[in-house]
Amino acid sequence: MYLRNLQTFVQVAETGSFTEAGETLGYSQPTISFQIKKLEQELGVQLFERIGHNVSLTIDGQKALSYAQQICHLSQEMLQASESENEIKGTVRLAMADSLCSPLIVKQFSNFRAQYPHISLLVTTAGTGDLFRLLDHNDADVVCTLDAHVYNASYIISAEEKVGSHVVCSVDHPLASKKVISVQELLDQPFLMTEKGMSYRRLFDEFLALHSKEIHPILEMGNADLICQLVAENAGLSFLPDYVSNPLFQEGKIARLELEGFSCDLWGQLIYRKDKWLSAPVQAVVDYFSHQALNFIQE
Repeated sequence: MYLRNLQTFVQVAETGSFTEAGETLGYSQPTISFQIKKLEQELGVQLFERIGHNVSLTIDGQKALSYAQQICHLSQEMLQASESENEIKGTVRLAMADSLCSPLIVKQFSNFRAQYPHISLLVTTAGTGDLFRLLDHNDADVVCTLDAHVYNASYIISAEEKVGSHVVCSVDHPLASKKVISVQELLDQPFLMTEKGMSYRRLFDEFLALHSKEIHPILEMGNADLICQLVAENAGLSFLPDYVSNPLFQEGKIARLELEGFSCDLWGQLIYRKDKWLSAPVQAVVDYFSHQALNFIQE
């Protein structure tokens, strides 16, 4: 039984496509089909149901996948046994919410690069729904979400932290002296927000909708750091995670306001698929961002 056939089997199972598996592994589709057929002959079972262009694991295929993943993982460990940690090589596809790029990438990349100089990161930003579509289609190896807490038996949550969030305004704003504000007090204010439907913006809008209220921002953009800077210049109010507003809050340039009756269940989570085979580079990224990078939430 050839290891490459097992690796091909795992790749087809994860992508759900002979064509995509071939593109990833550098094999032609006939080669992929031959390797799967050879493995099926050796095991004496059918691994995939092939209906038109759709490929799905059979029950026997599901059982075999677990063993194949373990064998591939052990082969990686064997190769690594004679190498140092800094020699782990490869590209990892990391997808995340836009506002996480600054704390996870800008602030962490130098340290990550020093530890893993041969790993390249391919970073994609997207909304929560698109993040999971990327993950489910194997177009991302790992995702880092900032949204309501995710529970799904198909996913492994490698790390998670609850994230504080507040309505923020300039210290020169008339509302800055208040500890608690009502929904009605917000409606007359200009707002600067991330795009509608995105993460914490969606949770904020859902709360307002419960009160049959809605805000109409004067500015919508994906860069939460720039929004925070504009808030400090008294351009309007916003609703932001605390890790975004922390620097200007600590400098005394913005104030945080408690919104009456509003409790935002916002979480940062590092997630990968349960059936995903973690190569050495992917495992390194998961370990690094689980144990170090997510600490930004508590800072």
